[in-house]
Amino acid sequence: MTSADLHTLTGAYALHALSDRESEEFARHLTACAACLQEVRELQETAARLALAAAETPSGEFRARVMAAIPEVRQLPPRVPASDGPALSPAQRWRRWRHRMPQLALAACLVVAMVAGGFAISAEHQVQQQRTQVVQAQSQAAALSALLAAPDARFSTDAVKGGGSSTVVTSASLRQTAFVFHGLAPLPSAKVYELWYSKDGQMVPAGLVPSTADGATMLTGTPDGAVAVGMTVEPAGGSARPTSAPVVLLPFVAT
Repeated sequence: MTSADLHTLTGAYALHALSDRESEEFARHLTACAACLQEVRELQETAARLALAAAETPSGEFRARVMAAIPEVRQLPPRVPASDGPALSPAQRWRRWRHRMPQLALAACLVVAMVAGGFAISAEHQVQQQRTQVVQAQSQAAALSALLAAPDARFSTDAVKGGGSSTVVTSASLRQTAFVFHGLAPLPSAKVYELWYSKDGQMVPAGLVPSTADGATMLTGTPDGAVAVGMTVEPAGGSARPTSAPVVLLPFVAT
């Protein structure tokens, strides 16, 4: 393993996804690399905080109640810190983030599940594939975590035709959107769920939904100028334009 390889394994090490040999080698690397040591500490702290919302596997009934209650929870207004005020301590930032937990509990659980899913491969001959999944899962989890914690995050929830429920989370300041889903009906192998931004009366492709019943994914592109997010059933690989009516259309909530 080269020194460059070692620098890419902070996420895998923090989540105990390395083999024993790799873990020992990376631990030695940490004694000489302050940057990696700091990054590992931050990732472990983030994972521990997310785990607070996923310490127990929620029942299907509990998830349904959470999804149904999200529209009834008042969205907090954006918080703009005063330029001359004292900086918030990490503990204060964490208490502020936890205050929004009623809205974010299910989504946080799905973040943890999404990260864990990236580390399922352990066979030695698939190490490279594992590392690729680690990087992708780490990037997705970091982006979704930042989006959920954004002061101007907006939520829109609705049922999906054919089964399941969905929530769109968007932030104008971060220019990012996430799609959180639960209980999606399985599709034939020749079909896939595709996401779209509704902009100026046009549906703009925004990525494919993972072929799982529950999960979360970041949309491609930005929400600039969009008024809603829709999901359609498309041929495998996706389409440039929708070929069917949306199974769900989630309007953005005004700030």
